[in-house]
Amino acid sequence: METTYIEIDSPDKHLSDVLEEIPSNVILYKTLTGIGATYSEIKAQRHSIIIEPNVPVIIGKCNSAKHKNDNLLGVYEGVTTDRIIKYLGASRGKYYKILTTPESFTKVKDAFLIFNGKIYNTCFLLIDEAHKTIKDVDYRSDIVLPMNDFFKFKGKALVSATPLKFSDPRFEENGFSIIKIEPTYDYAKEIDIKPSTNILREVWEEFGWMPFITGQDKDRPFFIFINSVDIIYSIISQLKLFDKSSVFCAPKSIDKLKQNNFNRCYENWDIERMSQYNFFTSRFFNAVDIELDFKPYVILVTDVYFAEQTMLDPYSDVVQIIGRFRNGITAVTHVTNTKYELPQRTEEELDEFVRTSEEVYNTLKTFYDAAASKGARVAYKAAMDSLPFNQMLDIDGNKNWFAVDNYINDALVTGYYRDAKSLQRAYEQHNDILTPSIFTLSDRPALTDEDLRFKRGLKTLSTKDRRTQIVKLLEYLGNNDLTEQEREFKADLRRTDSFIVEAYELVGKEVIEELDYSYPEIKKRMIVAQYLLGAKGTETIQLIKTSFKVGMKYRLTYIKEELIRIFELLGVTPPNKITAQSINSYFETKEVWIKKDKALLLVREKV
Repeated sequence: METTYIEIDSPDKHLSDVLEEIPSNVILYKTLTGIGATYSEIKAQRHSIIIEPNVPVIIGKCNSAKHKNDNLLGVYEGVTTDRIIKYLGASRGKYYKILTTPESFTKVKDAFLIFNGKIYNTCFLLIDEAHKTIKDVDYRSDIVLPMNDFFKFKGKALVSATPLKFSDPRFEENGFSIIKIEPTYDYAKEIDIKPSTNILREVWEEFGWMPFITGQDKDRPFFIFINSVDIIYSIISQLKLFDKSSVFCAPKSIDKLKQNNFNRCYENWDIERMSQYNFFTSRFFNAVDIELDFKPYVILVTDVYFAEQTMLDPYSDVVQIIGRFRNGITAVTHVTNTKYELPQRTEEELDEFVRTSEEVYNTLKTFYDAAASKGARVAYKAAMDSLPFNQMLDIDGNKNWFAVDNYINDALVTGYYRDAKSLQRAYEQHNDILTPSIFTLSDRPALTDEDLRFKRGLKTLSTKDRRTQIVKLLEYLGNNDLTEQEREFKADLRRTDSFIVEAYELVGKEVIEELDYSYPEIKKRMIVAQYLLGAKGTETIQLIKTSFKVGMKYRLTYIKEELIRIFELLGVTPPNKITAQSINSYFETKEVWIKKDKALLLVREKV
């Protein structure tokens, strides 16, 4: 795509000072956050629909004094199509200025269809923070729903300070070009990169031991960005910051925190809710305006072992977070660990992987379409569904270019966190935006006592969540060459949940995850594993008791089949031929019926 460069010579200037109006069919690379692209479109003398990535952005714009006379309507969950229709009817003589989430765009389209049947020639469509269509599509597939409509608009544009590469051929087909804003002054932000194997201690030191925090500054609020409410809660609880903290996150995370008796949590930013320690999840990484009368300390936290979603892209995530603060910041630090086992692939290797995956998928689809029997079609469909490329299709089975871009971007970012040098190189690729200072890191020192307390503090609400964290800890510790401290920590984990530790030692992480942490299924595998390892005693009885429960009814056919399966699984030859009545060796039973089938009710255990 052709690129046009527009210079801006002062941090006091905004987009409207150098570009009268955002043109159609452009990707606007604004370079600077907070330059006023959304503001420019709201003030533009035309009808506008602006798609914002998250609800807090929309609420912030609609409540801003800067826009009190701009006829804004925010559309998100809970705002109905009827409400939009009423807004359209009440806006005669005014410009429509509709801010909507991607997921709610359909309601806007439906309202126009009912109101006057016109939308594509009436409104200019602007997708703000356009990089989010790539960043979030893996867990938020509906974020790209407006894109099919996007290309139907006569006036349309995308804007981002940190645009990623868009591979969708429709941009070329529609004659899109790039406009890039080029500051002629030094706008790079300094950032300290602190690789660490002790995340909690490093965060604590940032809170209390920064050399420049003196006098009254020591009470200045911190703003901490971590895309994991579990880690946020752990920091708050381990450092005893309950009375000094606020958490800004999604509604589901709020429910989780409140069940853990933490109530200073909110789904929208408001300065009245600010505490000394303010924690934000990814809901607040983009577009939200945080306007303060001081310059805060900003801390970014990544823990690749216990929450892979906390990995930050230096180019997009980090730049966007810093840009939330409209009046600037005092300092920003990125505290992170690294993991040598993380895969590291080049963009060329990833492109080739996607191409090959698509070819394999299409070959199987050809066989599927030509299959002569239902059984063959089922087999081909199962194989197609298991391929990586299946995750890169939209709901209609077409190639989702944004999912492809997401896969490549995520894989590249993952590779940054393989070791400290890789992370440093990633930051240095964008040193025109960020000037990094990086500290040394040894890849695998022993866990410290403080770090162990931190990990132990990752309290979750369900048994499955707790056991998931314990398995991750056991995987991190490994089984060889443990220090005395690490052996004690492992013993502590065993005291916390002996079942999952024993399961990990017997069947391993892969089996536990395959069985989705199901207690009865894992127990069955453990019994088999014990038998195969030569354990003596009652493996057969244990497995039978796992499959059959007192108080339950079972059809005779099922009892026979299950008993045969158990004996064959353990390689045991029973003394007599197996029938349904063989269950009477293990349980007292009573003859009953399940509909028209003979069955047995298990009354009590015999052994």
